[in-house]
Amino acid sequence: MMKNNINLLRIFLTILIGGIVLSSCKKNLPEERLSIANDSQYIQYLYQPVLGRNSLFANNFQYGNSSRPLDFKIVNMRTFTGEPAPELTNNYPVLVWKTAYNGTEKSLNEINAKRVIENHPLFEVRPHSGEFLMWAAANSNMIKAQPDSGYVFDVEMSNSGGRKYYQNFRLRPLRERPYEPSNLDPVTGQGTSVSVNPTSVNITGERGQPLSTGSDIQVLFKKAGNGNSITFKFVDTLSNPINPDKFAATDWANLVHGFNMIKDATKVKYDVAYPIPLSAYPTKYTTLSGDQARIVFRFNRQAFGNVLQQCFLAFNFNIYEKGDWEVTFWFKRDKPKFDND
Repeated sequence: MMKNNINLLRIFLTILIGGIVLSSCKKNLPEERLSIANDSQYIQYLYQPVLGRNSLFANNFQYGNSSRPLDFKIVNMRTFTGEPAPELTNNYPVLVWKTAYNGTEKSLNEINAKRVIENHPLFEVRPHSGEFLMWAAANSNMIKAQPDSGYVFDVEMSNSGGRKYYQNFRLRPLRERPYEPSNLDPVTGQGTSVSVNPTSVNITGERGQPLSTGSDIQVLFKKAGNGNSITFKFVDTLSNPINPDKFAATDWANLVHGFNMIKDATKVKYDVAYPIPLSAYPTKYTTLSGDQARIVFRFNRQAFGNVLQQCFLAFNFNIYEKGDWEVTFWFKRDKPKFDND
């Protein structure tokens, strides 16, 4: 009996000691390390953002077989001649969306409540995607823009498995163009013409000929103040005002995402938030892609043969700089024919 008890005790002690050893081994095992793969790579090394607007460079990195999450940071930002570039590495106040814009906001206050001011470097990398972002900022005039050779920088990619460096990226910003379509040269910043063209038009002139977008109608942008408004005007060949009420079929209430509309015999004005459009999100105020605002001025008239002519003037555009902007449509060669035949 005693012998059996001794054997049972030995078995129990063997199991206990084995369990302790196994537990100790598990505690001492190293944590699983993530990997940095050789096939992870950037596919774009030259970046040419336009100053004065938010520019996101997406889909520029291939993860390959590297384990995620990955961490990215810009290192050694420098001018092309090798000098430090604090104008890009220092923090500046920028507007950041904290709640998504969707185009249904009912006031400027509602829009502004969705944005906050944060401090960011003007050019930065998104920390886990490797995407680059150039922020719009009021002091972008200190940035070296083309034709200057611009900047050079490197990127460090890391995870718990190690780190990898990508070198000699080029950043060559283009000069500000406050609106699009633009008549300003992207390198010199000088105007190449006094105006731009509307997107599309279906209007007959008083002389009976269709008006074309290229030579008959010009669009002029003018910043008249530093507020938050946009004004649309129409003028004839002699620059005399055309009453906006002539465009009687226009959906004025939904022309732009604006508020407090004022319409008189010479203009129509809205309070708006900038930029226009506020984000690249499709709404009833934008193109299908959401990349540009879209406005359409309409009127109907009876043409010969009792045919209903549905006339319109359409314009797709962006305005990136806050202000009191005036957009004037100049019927340069002939006045629109509003009356019936």
